[in-house]
Amino acid sequence: MTAVTDQDHTEHPEHPEHPEHLGSTEQPERPARADTAGAWDDGLIARRVNGSPAEEQPTVAEPRASAPQKVIPLSYDPQLASRLDALRELVGLSRARLDNRTLSQAGRVLDEAAARHRLSGQHTVVAIAGATGSGKSQLFNTLAGVPISETGVRRPTTAAPIACSWSDGAASLIERLGIPPRLRRRPLQAMTDADERLRGLVLVDLPDHDSAAVEHREQVDRVLGLVDAVIWVVDPEKYADAMLHERYLRPMAAHAEVMFVVLNQIDRLPGDAAEQVLDDLRRLLDEDGIVLGEYGEPGTTVLALSALTGDGVGDLREALARFVAERGAPARRIAADVDITAARLWPAYATRRRTGLSEEAREEFSDLLADAVGATAAGEAAERAWLRNANRACGTPWLRLWRWCRARREPATGRVPLGGRPDEEVTARQRVEQAVRTVADRASAGLPVPWAQAVREAAVRGSQGLPEALDELAVRAGLPPGRPPRPGWWPVAVLAQASMTILQFMGGLWLLGQIIGVMAPNLGVPVLLMVIGIVGGPLVEWSCRMAARGPARRYGLEAERRLREAAAGCGRARVLDPVAAELLRYREVREQYGRVAGAGAGGGGR
Repeated sequence: MTAVTDQDHTEHPEHPEHPEHLGSTEQPERPARADTAGAWDDGLIARRVNGSPAEEQPTVAEPRASAPQKVIPLSYDPQLASRLDALRELVGLSRARLDNRTLSQAGRVLDEAAARHRLSGQHTVVAIAGATGSGKSQLFNTLAGVPISETGVRRPTTAAPIACSWSDGAASLIERLGIPPRLRRRPLQAMTDADERLRGLVLVDLPDHDSAAVEHREQVDRVLGLVDAVIWVVDPEKYADAMLHERYLRPMAAHAEVMFVVLNQIDRLPGDAAEQVLDDLRRLLDEDGIVLGEYGEPGTTVLALSALTGDGVGDLREALARFVAERGAPARRIAADVDITAARLWPAYATRRRTGLSEEAREEFSDLLADAVGATAAGEAAERAWLRNANRACGTPWLRLWRWCRARREPATGRVPLGGRPDEEVTARQRVEQAVRTVADRASAGLPVPWAQAVREAAVRGSQGLPEALDELAVRAGLPPGRPPRPGWWPVAVLAQASMTILQFMGGLWLLGQIIGVMAPNLGVPVLLMVIGIVGGPLVEWSCRMAARGPARRYGLEAERRLREAAAGCGRARVLDPVAAELLRYREVREQYGRVAGAGAGGGGR
């Protein structure tokens, strides 16, 4: 269908070969045209309607009201407003994790919702769409009560959208559709009661969605994304067209509440064939997933009519009047767009299993790092050091003298160096890397691909320099300088060992005095003193060694715990905290996505 332009007038001034170009085959009589000349004296269309092509008058756009009307912006109900806020927050939180292509539709929905929110909430923009020859322009003219959109057998006829507004204040809405003033019209001024009920309606006639001209199809797709509702006009021949169902109806199934499907040209069907075609049309719509508004339920309204004879047009006019009076179509359209966006974003946010980093996984990660840093070996070394210190302090003087002499005779080549061997360092590094991979896999299990990748990347970034940091803290958190601390009973043990030594010396000196004749002979007492000293010294040492096992074990465990905590703290700061931050970010976006998708379809606004 071709737009009504001055160029058309130049090339086809009267279209004598197609007398039906003005609308239906039943044209108003000449007197009727003369009566309405004042209301429709607006250029080419007025000249064709009034039959006065010789009069050259400028093309007039939609008549201006005598006084500018106050436009009341559209307002969304709290539920829809909350979903839009959640979608906006969701997009903001996801920009660093999802590509722009994934978020582009959500951004468009937010932009369109904001743009529609600023425009009139007292008007409802309804587009009439259909295939070539379906009679949509004829239906457009019938609803307007006067020929506005050009009809005829020459295809395509409508080349650009044409708008007809039943009330003032819709200029900004029509400008949003990109319809120039020369293609804006008003219905017949002498409105009937039925027409008065359509006040607030903005009807748009679209080009054919199956037009051979690519620019026509592009305009259809563009305008369909901006209007509040759409009337799909089908005819008995093309109502099952695959292009219509696959490209438009099926993807727009979520917009069922703001769609009408009209079977036109029923005057061409004999008998009850119209009902049969209508039933088959309902079946196809049901297969497309479109909910039908039957028995008072919300959904798509399906009607059969003939724009040529007027049969059934009243039912459509009545349905449109109720639809426009509700003033809820713009918000329902936006809510349906949010539903579609949420469905398409589902793979990027939703998961069917519990996600996160369990306490068990955290403990296993800490254990692996402790093994890599040698916490167990460090604890055992601390325990041995404590026992050695106890032996030095509580051992017999003769035993300590013998150990000192042996240590002096042994070369120093047998000492263990402080640093680990190269192969041990490599093994420790491999353990750290394995620990990081394990915790990353567990934390990302079940997450959608973008968030799982973000968790793994956070773990890998944190693992850089982790082995070196563990080596440094192993040195700092290892054995403290100096000797291990002594328990309170050590002085008593040292005093007892000294007493045993003194007894040995006393017994020996006593015997020596008897031998040289200084003291009276008496072998019993000095021998007893020496035996007590000789036997008591090792006995005290053995008792101290037994008593030292408990403290030595606790000292070793404390050293091991200190090193484990240091390793766990390093791993937590470098790996677990960044991973937990990514998981928290995912939980936040998952919560926002739940608000977007879980609120359900629907939402009204006025």
